[in-house]
Amino acid sequence: WGPPFVGGESAYYLCCNRNKKSLTLNLKHSQGVTIAQNLAAGSDVLIENFRIGGLDELGLGYKDLKQINPRLIYCSISGFGQTGPDRELGGYDFLIQGRAGFMSITGERDGSPIKVGVAIVDVATALFASNAILAALFARERTGEGQHLDLALFDSQIALLANVGSNYLCSGEVPQRWGNAHSSIVPYQAFQAVDDYLILAIGNDGQWGRFCEAAGMTAWAKEERFVTNPQRVAHREVLIPMLESLFRQKPVVEWLRLCANADVPAGPVNTLNEVFADPQVLARGMLVEMPHPTAGTVRLAGTPLNLSTTPTQIRLPPPLLGDHTQEILSNVLALEDSSIAELRQNRVI
Repeated sequence: WGPPFVGGESAYYLCCNRNKKSLTLNLKHSQGVTIAQNLAAGSDVLIENFRIGGLDELGLGYKDLKQINPRLIYCSISGFGQTGPDRELGGYDFLIQGRAGFMSITGERDGSPIKVGVAIVDVATALFASNAILAALFARERTGEGQHLDLALFDSQIALLANVGSNYLCSGEVPQRWGNAHSSIVPYQAFQAVDDYLILAIGNDGQWGRFCEAAGMTAWAKEERFVTNPQRVAHREVLIPMLESLFRQKPVVEWLRLCANADVPAGPVNTLNEVFADPQVLARGMLVEMPHPTAGTVRLAGTPLNLSTTPTQIRLPPPLLGDHTQEILSNVLALEDSSIAELRQNRVI
């Protein structure tokens, strides 16, 4: 999926595939299926997102591979899951955001429904799958047996509704879009300053009082309509225009300095060039550069996982297609070079 492309590879592909090795395999060829079965026999985890039943037809479904490797953790990821009336439907992130309600609560109050700017359903499902795999591996330490994991984009999006979904289930009131505001906390949104936007995130009444004092609006903190968060929520239509007028009096940098000195949560709305130049981003190693076989050097986001004893390492660049076919077949399955050459000639690899 591109553009942009770097060295013939899409940026989308580069962000997803570092630290992986690439083997190409023709699963429509019986020898390709055999190679996949042999790899599964020595593997801890298999992740697949073929259409429902697709791998069963090839002899690579969970029931098949369980016979070969009872310890295998077999993780299936699909749009709507392995069960239910819509199990056969394809599921793209954008479609799921709409059907699962996310877009009904995203966007301006009087505007059209808006999707999240990244493929949040895909990302969340991957994170849920990682958690499920880790749990299954831990269970295997106790039982000695693997299991089949059934992850669906649709289910993941429902789970991501979090407190907004819970609000509906408890109250029966269908949530609306709030733009950059919050349904249950005020003020907790973006405001326009003289030069740009900033975010004010008042999480409790103490922060509200400190903000009012720092902004020279001490009377607001004592105003009965604004003293507590429930009262501010009830009177948001009065308070928010007052704050909007206030914030237009100073540039963002002055508001951020004022809030920081008062220990009030506030921050800028950065563009990505500003994000990846942020000293905190650089200090945390969230921007990395690594060599790439066709692009020379690529810049990628770092990893958010920081482990004290077993730190993560970004060892390998995103591989070219089939970059490690020879290596995997030779080192993992111990195939002779002549056998690998024959597989290549037969278009199995």
